[in-house]
Amino acid sequence: MTDFPTPVRARMLGALPHAFLGREGGVSTGIHAGLNVGLGSDDDRAAIAENRRRAVDAVLPGAGLVTLHQVHSANAVIVEAPFADEARPRADALVTNRPGLLLGILTADCAPILFADEVAGVVGAAHAGWKGAIGGVTDATIMAMEKLGADRSRIVAAIGPCIARASYEVDEAFLVRFCEADPENERFFVDGKAGHHQFDLEGYVAARLAGAGIARIEALGLDTYADEARFFSYRRATHRGEPGYGREISLIGLGS
Repeated sequence: MTDFPTPVRARMLGALPHAFLGREGGVSTGIHAGLNVGLGSDDDRAAIAENRRRAVDAVLPGAGLVTLHQVHSANAVIVEAPFADEARPRADALVTNRPGLLLGILTADCAPILFADEVAGVVGAAHAGWKGAIGGVTDATIMAMEKLGADRSRIVAAIGPCIARASYEVDEAFLVRFCEADPENERFFVDGKAGHHQFDLEGYVAARLAGAGIARIEALGLDTYADEARFFSYRRATHRGEPGYGREISLIGLGS
């Protein structure tokens, strides 16, 4: 692994301070080896703090990092100032128009989405597992950005590393749940082994964004499950029977 975080940037987000970070460039060891930033993991607290510091320095040095207590919801919060880690809101998206703040979303297979309306000076970040995605976390993020003056016709969205369809096996009940919500959702599934299907989370999130009026969407197409050297994966750790897993972070902010 590299000694410093290796940012993956989205072309559509241009020069805005942002990055999708993986596990490279951190100080954690063992099953959390690399840039684990998950406060909910059982990793060493000092290592997590150092990893978070390195992540901020890789994107917007000196910025105030803001993360959430993520609960797979469709809740979005407007951030005006940093809050203490122990006071993190229970939500899955955050938006701001304040320079010097760095919004962070943690994932380990779920889809991180970064948003920006550069004209309005508004950015956002969302965590979309299947529950948040079908529940409307992307819609909630867009609406929260609009409260700060963003216009969805100008918003750009980038979907970062997440579990890919080839790696995401689901059962029949999962398919039925999505098709009952919208019969068109069947297009995000292909048949797998008997009674199972492969779900395209990234494609579903992109379709939700497009359906909400976001015209410029970039999907990075990086599979967290398949690329162990670069990314943490909850499902991979579960399949191996490991007692824990690391979390990667995706960041976006506004320079001063």
